[in-house]
Amino acid sequence: MKLTLPAFLLAVTFTTGILFSAEPSHPAELPLWPNGAPGSEARRSEAEKLDGSNVTNVHNPTITPYLPTKDNTGLAVVIAPGGGHSKLCLGHEGYALAEWFQEHGIAAFVLKYRLARDKDSNGAYTIQDHAMADTRRALRTVRSKAQEWGIKPDKIGIIGFSAGGELAAFSAMKSDAGDASSADSIEKASSRPDFQALIYPGTSNLFTVEKGMPPLFIACGYGDRPDIAEGMASLYLKYKAAGVKAELHIYSNAGHGFGYKPGTTTAAGAWPFRFREWLVDSGFLK
Repeated sequence: MKLTLPAFLLAVTFTTGILFSAEPSHPAELPLWPNGAPGSEARRSEAEKLDGSNVTNVHNPTITPYLPTKDNTGLAVVIAPGGGHSKLCLGHEGYALAEWFQEHGIAAFVLKYRLARDKDSNGAYTIQDHAMADTRRALRTVRSKAQEWGIKPDKIGIIGFSAGGELAAFSAMKSDAGDASSADSIEKASSRPDFQALIYPGTSNLFTVEKGMPPLFIACGYGDRPDIAEGMASLYLKYKAAGVKAELHIYSNAGHGFGYKPGTTTAAGAWPFRFREWLVDSGFLK
């Protein structure tokens, strides 16, 4: 049987899977340190490992900027995907949400941070010394380039999922105003997020709250493990006691890892709309 050209191409696609790639294209990544992250310079050129939309073997931390092409609100968010510090779930906890923000006039930056529990790292990294250095550097980078990217420097926040939620919480707990004497212009910028969103973060027992911390949005599932489903309720009360504005959404029919998937019709899947409403109510958006 003779195949027409379209039929032939379709047949090749199904049999080899290599003619057309299902992988979506993304904006170019921006290394957080041009000469390599401190402590990882020797491995900065190592190739990352991709399994679907999950990434491991991260030694050259980056942000991927999704800048609005219309109706720019001046607001920006750094997105820290989850993955248990052993991988980065860049699909439903990264790029898909960044595109949603971009479409709503909000600049988004998907963070690839070093992984403390990735077997390929051979124990070289820790959460506090490396993943947090990457997180704070991402916030500084966005703030230092605010004018260039059309961002208001006092409207830069962070959203973290699961393990990334830990990083977001830690960044709000401990930040600094920057080093004015540094020769690195990025290090002169503040690492303080102006707002934070914790989406089913772990290790809530490590989170502390003090007056003056950034306002907080929380989303998690009733069916998640106790340190999240119950821990987030306790965290909300800590923020309430400290006089820091917080909003809590516990979705009764959700568990862990719901992230953001376009077209989802569940209540938990619509949390970005609740988050945007919170931004309006909190004065970050009009």
